Amino acid sequence: MTHLTLASASASRAALLTGAGLVFDKIPADLDEDALKDDALARALSPKAVALELARAKAIHVSLRHPGLVLGGDQVLQLEQDLISKSPDRAAARRLLQRMSGKTHYLHAAQALAENGAIVWSNVETADMTVRTLSDVAIDAYLDAAGDKILSSVGAYQLEGLGVNLFDSIRGDYFTVLGLPLLPLLAQLRHMKVIQ
Repeated sequence: MTHLTLASASASRAALLTGAGLVFDKIPADLDEDALKDDALARALSPKAVALELARAKAIHVSLRHPGLVLGGDQVLQLEQDLISKSPDRAAARRLLQRMSGKTHYLHAAQALAENGAIVWSNVETADMTVRTLSDVAIDAYLDAAGDKILSSVGAYQLEGLGVNLFDSIRGDYFTVLGLPLLPLLAQLRHMKVIQ
């Protein structure tokens, strides 16, 4: 059986794989993601392409050092023409939520499989996320209740928790929102006979 490694420090990606019954090692890719993102943007790549570039870079980086199949994943949040990063503090999260209020943003979740330093498969999925109109009082109440863990998520929310209260509508796959489009990945792993 082909050995699978997750090239990510993401707890949610690991939980999704574990929940689907996959056995894998977890070896985060030690890359300067900000530099990679800046380079991709300097080359005028689309937000989807930026996510894919980051996922591929992580998979390749770890697969050059570890045998077997390596899964890299990344997710970018596009709000209007901007790519949004994680908020460094509560004040930045508050400003972001004010900006997202009443608008639709897009989560582009990419994944790539690499073996021996070469990409063997990749894909990217998008979820359209429409935030309800939020008052400053509602934003502050949300931030108080959610706590600092929102700083670990781009967009300052976790859909599987209190963050679901921020939305009017979501178009797209739940797994894409969580950062790992699981259905196409499982289909590919079955195709490659990694799983039954």
